[in-house]
Amino acid sequence: MAKPNPKASMRCGETRKSTRAHKKIMHLYCLKGGKKKLVHAGSTGYGNNYSAAARKSFKARHHCSSAKPGTARHLACTQLWRKGGRTTSNPKSRHGKY
Repeated sequence: MAKPNPKASMRCGETRKSTRAHKKIMHLYCLKGGKKKLVHAGSTGYGNNYSAAARKSFKARHHCSSAKPGTARHLACTQLWRKGGRTTSNPKSRHGKY
């Protein structure tokens, strides 16, 4: 039996928990010409947005200022690492700099 297509039940611009293994979120972008693009971002093995220093480092490392809409980089920068956004800490087995 085939897996249900998440695009069919999502609205344009909606963000949900990812259906892809080892990914945190997915977002449905609606492009010109009626095309839809489903983008998955964020690795489940890492935390996100857990400190101001980590956020600054992530944004510099991933060049968030030049991220184009419709890409996983843009999704991570705007959803996972935005100021005041959701926060998850690193797993106990992974020791980070911050």
